[in-house]
Amino acid sequence: MLVAFSVTPIGTGEGVAELVAEAVRIVRASGLPHETNAMFTTIEGEWDEVMDVVRRATEAVGGRAGRVSLVLKADLRPGVSDALHGKVASINRLLAGDEAG
Repeated sequence: MLVAFSVTPIGTGEGVAELVAEAVRIVRASGLPHETNAMFTTIEGEWDEVMDVVRRATEAVGGRAGRVSLVLKADLRPGVSDALHGKVASINRLLAGDEAG
């Protein structure tokens, strides 16, 4: 399963990087495959392990902010592994075919 999520502290001012870094630190320490970009962190694994990481990351931010916004999107596809990279590789192959033609 892939889960893309964003945890944002509310009421802590405009700069949220320090608190968001706490959430990303938990994801990185999990050992699960992940990628972080400007908008989301995507993590791959089994339901229980992924949701536990999301919960702990959200709680870490919530521990320093009175309110937290959590946005979560999941791709549930049993039997698929390395979807984190496989989906992008498929698009890149298609785009490479467009460029060759």
